[in-house]
This record gives sequence, C-alpha cells and structure tokens, in this order.
Amino acid sequence: MRLRNRIPPPIVTLTFALLSFWLANYLPKLAFNYQGLSSLLMILIGLTIIVIGVKTFNNSDTTINPLNPSEASHLVTEGVFSYTRNPMYLGMVIILLGVSIYNGVYIGIIILPCFIFYITEFQIKPEEKAMEEIFAGDYTDYLKRVRRWL
Repeated sequence: MRLRNRIPPPIVTLTFALLSFWLANYLPKLAFNYQGLSSLLMILIGLTIIVIGVKTFNNSDTTINPLNPSEASHLVTEGVFSYTRNPMYLGMVIILLGVSIYNGVYIGIIILPCFIFYITEFQIKPEEKAMEEIFAGDYTDYLKRVRRWL
C-alpha cells in the first residue's frame, strides 16, 4: 500500500519551519533570556528522538520509508516505540517547538497544532491503516498499549 500523500514528512516539517520564520515577521514576538539556548535544546532533543527511532527501525531491519508502509517487515514496539507509536513525528514536533521558541513563542500557537493535525490526518492515520493490514492482531494490541503521540 502506497500512501496517497506523496510529501515526505521531513519536507512537511521544513515547510512548517519556514512558515514559522515567515510569520515571525508579521506576528507579535516574545523574547526572553536564553531563548536561543532553549530553542537549540529543543531542536537537539527532537533530532535525538528522530535518530533513536531511525536506529531502532534499522536494528529491526525494517523500512523507514513513510510513503510506502507496506514495505514494513517487522512491527517495532521496543525502545522509544514503547512510549510513543510515532517517535520520528514527535521529534519533528519538538524541532518545530524549538523553531517557534527561536522565533518567539506565539508562533507555536499557530504552527504546532496545524502541523500535528496535518501529520496525524495525512501521514499517521494512513500508516496505521496499513500497519493493521500487515500486522493484524499484533498491531491492534500495540495500539491498546502505546499512545499515538505521548
């Protein structure tokens, strides 16, 4: 099963980050001490979560291609996947939080919910449907144990 959405999630994340920078020119900003450091910390945390998720997929010898979930050969439920079903997307949200902090926290009020909605509707839900078809009961059990985001 190939997803109808053909925009890779990293491109979606980059688009929302660029939108955040653009909106920062037109919306009120909030500045605070250590804003740059706080934003860098969030971005590094997000990147770390993504890398851990990718390594876990690679160690399980399954695909990380989000556009073709039918290539999945193994249901990954260990490591970071025992806390969230979508650590890579969670990492992307945290990166966007870092970008929003850098630009002024108010931007995140607009950007983050829109990104979460988009990724959930056009990426996560179709992936979940594909995983249910591939892994059946094992995936259903996983859905009951682990939340979509946190």
